[in-house]
Amino acid sequence: MLPMLLLALLATQAPIAATDLSTATPESTMTAAGTFDVKMIPQPADDEAAGPFGRLLLDKQYHGALTAVSRGQMMAFQSATEGSAGYVAMEQVTGTLDGRRGSFVLQHEGLMTRGTPTRLHVTVVPDSGTDELAGLAGELAIIFAEDGHRYELRYTLDRP
Repeated sequence: MLPMLLLALLATQAPIAATDLSTATPESTMTAAGTFDVKMIPQPADDEAAGPFGRLLLDKQYHGALTAVSRGQMMAFQSATEGSAGYVAMEQVTGTLDGRRGSFVLQHEGLMTRGTPTRLHVTVVPDSGTDELAGLAGELAIIFAEDGHRYELRYTLDRP
């Protein structure tokens, strides 16, 4: 049941800005969009002392302006109230973004209250970009549609 709640949480279409791109000029803010496939692999329960959290491994394939593979981990909690849950996740994305090669890390944070997604932040971890993606900053919106998952990455690339 927990993975289904997490998928519902990802269905939000109202991304909340987690990275301040307000100082970026419109010319320097770029948008990359496309689709992605995700496989969530449930992991065995940790020791009881670690808490009542579910863990999943993430295996993603990004298509479009971001052509990449991603590996990550998600930790989640579902309360006794139906439809209330939260998750955090980290994923390392490796591939090309608008023709630039490298990798970067995305940090997720999401909440659902009684079945309504209330918060979803997916942010590029500062200074996590490598190679031609060094200096990458941005936020990723996840859009769930009947035909699959889509993403929109608003980003800047400030070369160090």
